[in-house]
Amino acid sequence: MIGFPCGAPDGGRRARLRRPGSRRLRVRTWPRAFCHLLPVGRDGYLERPKPRAARPCHLGLSLFLDEEEGYTTVAVACALLVSLALTLSLAQVQWIGARSADVQEVADAAALSGTQVVRAYTLIAEIEDACVLSLGLGGLFVMGAGLITCAVPGMAPAGLKVVDAGGKILDARKEFATSAAENLEKLETSLPALIAADSFMTVEANATGSVDYCGVAVGFPEEGQSDFGLADEVDPDDLESTAEELGEASDEAKEAQDAVDAALERGWHADCVDDPMCLRSRAADLAGLSGTANPGYAHPEGWNFGVALQRARAYYRARYARETPHDGSDDERAGSAMRKVFYAYALNELDGGYYREGADGSVDVYLPRLARKPDEIRETPVYYNVGWPCTQEGDKRVIHAFSGCSGATGPSAGSCTLAQMENGAAEECEHCHLNPTQMGLVPFASTNIDNGFEYYWRIIQEASEEWERAKGELAAAEEAMREAGESGADLFDEALKALAVPRPKLCPPGAWGCVAVVCHGEAASPASLASAFTGDAELPAGAAMAAATLAPDDATAENNILARFFDSVSQGQDGGIEGILQGITGIWGRLLVAYGSASESLGGAARSLFDGLDSIGLGFVADWLSEKLTSAVEALGFQPADLRIKKPVLCNTQDVLDKEGSGSSADIRRYLQAMPADGDVGELLAAFGREYVNDLRDVKFTIAELPIPGTEIKIPLTVSLGQLGVL
Repeated sequence: MIGFPCGAPDGGRRARLRRPGSRRLRVRTWPRAFCHLLPVGRDGYLERPKPRAARPCHLGLSLFLDEEEGYTTVAVACALLVSLALTLSLAQVQWIGARSADVQEVADAAALSGTQVVRAYTLIAEIEDACVLSLGLGGLFVMGAGLITCAVPGMAPAGLKVVDAGGKILDARKEFATSAAENLEKLETSLPALIAADSFMTVEANATGSVDYCGVAVGFPEEGQSDFGLADEVDPDDLESTAEELGEASDEAKEAQDAVDAALERGWHADCVDDPMCLRSRAADLAGLSGTANPGYAHPEGWNFGVALQRARAYYRARYARETPHDGSDDERAGSAMRKVFYAYALNELDGGYYREGADGSVDVYLPRLARKPDEIRETPVYYNVGWPCTQEGDKRVIHAFSGCSGATGPSAGSCTLAQMENGAAEECEHCHLNPTQMGLVPFASTNIDNGFEYYWRIIQEASEEWERAKGELAAAEEAMREAGESGADLFDEALKALAVPRPKLCPPGAWGCVAVVCHGEAASPASLASAFTGDAELPAGAAMAAATLAPDDATAENNILARFFDSVSQGQDGGIEGILQGITGIWGRLLVAYGSASESLGGAARSLFDGLDSIGLGFVADWLSEKLTSAVEALGFQPADLRIKKPVLCNTQDVLDKEGSGSSADIRRYLQAMPADGDVGELLAAFGREYVNDLRDVKFTIAELPIPGTEIKIPLTVSLGQLGVL
């Protein structure tokens, strides 16, 4: 059955239908209006439905249904009116529902806004603490470098300059830390007002044309419970005094070292440099020594007193073996005999000398002093132990220099020493003239003129005594340096421990979280949603609570904000005292950036600084002190700071209230009931039992002046309180 609308084009009662596929228009007469479900015959003409049995008419339904079960115009009109009314009503319901949910979003935004203020304050406090710690470490490390420099002989003035620079950094750190601690505490007291003002502005910014919101956020805890600990004092005075003691000992060590070097050079010069002659050239000319028995050294490096000792032994051994009279005269034969005795004595003395180098680098040297005049002969074995031949000449006993002396005509009378002779045991021979004075003249001439072997040996022997004495003074000075270094290392370690105390505990207002309460009064729906079908609708008054707190963002663990802070304040500044102090700003920057690192980073900074002093030629005391200070830094184990950036996140309101201790439902209802539908920040805070003193958003607050190490620059760290929550 197919129904088609029909109408008579001529105003009559005929309806025209075209059969599909037919060109002929066939016209039949039917009632106007609608032809409902009329059957179509095979010939294409509409067929009149067969009459049905009469049905009973229900009262009222005929208004909506005709006798053929079709919908009347009234039914269609009513359906349209009901649909329109439902549509407009749903629009009002949708508007009311959306506005009712918006208050929760506004409360969330207000809580996050208040927490943003706490985040900004926490970031400022962490930067301040990083500056204090890095300034303390930087100043202490520079003082350590100064101590090490003072331990280098001759570098005490430069080392004291470095120590003084480190002390100034510590003094600046103390001033900065004191100011930062005081002003951070003041800034913390302003956080409740800033949290309230910032959240209030956020609530106002979310007000729409038809719905006005009123609300504020409150931080918990209400009062700050931070323990800054920034102003812990590290006194550089004791370290400076120790550095002065170390410098004095270093100066003494320098003098002793200079004496050691001068004595060594003097001995080398007498042994190897012809001026006009030397021990080596005399040994070559007088004893015929050459090769390894008579080595030469062009520089003092590599030469030592043991070289001269071995040369002298070889010389006297050769002279003793080659000694013979030049002729047969009594004087020559007597002179040869006395020279041979002297050579034997000298060789025996030199055999008792030594030059010893220990495994620890220590050196012991002893070069015997040979007699050079008659008075000194009387103090040698030549005077007491050497027996000379004697003869009995008449009634007197005569001593001779050799047995074949012309004056030895009588029988042998044994032998006697020069000491016995002078005691009356024998008399001097008139031909060979042996006596202590003649014996003393053998080395006298060669010791006192610059072409004698003994002349240069005397210089070398005296130089060895000076060298040995200077070495003793150097050892004493180095021991004093070590003691001062030990004291300095202990003070350095104590200062490190003072700096390594746990970092400040931050618990400002809002640290547990910020709770926002936002409400709105009754509001009429927009006029565009009102109609004759629905009338006006009203949004009932409502309120919402939300809480937010700070949570560390693991994704920012490597985002070191201190590196950017250092770049912003240093602006490439370098400078400082010349030489060792170049780059102090860079050292401070490295320590500042390492604030959030483990102690290995700080130990690496210390080792880098101290090892860099090798260029000035550290001695063993300075090298020992450098290693000791570095080990102290590495062994202490500084507590690294958590530098993950903290971001505001929504949390359970009940959790924040439970920490504060006012988490009961009665308190929450009391807050909501006390909230005015409209009002300023002070009136809103009054509902929480809090007082809003004044608006601080236009205040600019200087926390402290940051000194840049190595320069005279101080940079004020100023905070605009109105921008505190916008960071």
